[in-house]
Amino acid sequence: MTNCKENLHTKETCMQSIAAVRDTLYVLSGKWKLPIIIALLKGPTRFKDLQRELQDITPKILSKELKELEMNEFVTRTVYATSPVTVEYELTKYSQSLNKIISEMREWGMQHRRRMMNNSRRSKKAKEMVEA
Repeated sequence: MTNCKENLHTKETCMQSIAAVRDTLYVLSGKWKLPIIIALLKGPTRFKDLQRELQDITPKILSKELKELEMNEFVTRTVYATSPVTVEYELTKYSQSLNKIISEMREWGMQHRRRMMNNSRRSKKAKEMVEA
């Protein structure tokens, strides 16, 4: 990874990179947007089923996040004229542009978790040795 200090970027390209990352973070901010997208990978899903799958999300937050994902063209909302009304959410073709990001974040997250667990084990062993 290059940075602005290495002079591999001009000040202009560095500022463009910062702006692009900020835009990405703005669109995907929060702890729920990417998990919602991942949950929708299996296909069209009703609101309650989505909430059940995500477990800790409140209906209010899920609704807000889905609206934002819809506004940014990652999700479509389809209302069916059933009784009671059925609403399904589905990923758009555009949402596939996130596949690489999600895959990289998943791999990094798994690697980080292993690292933290290994460090925790080493710390515990060191503490046991000191106490012995």
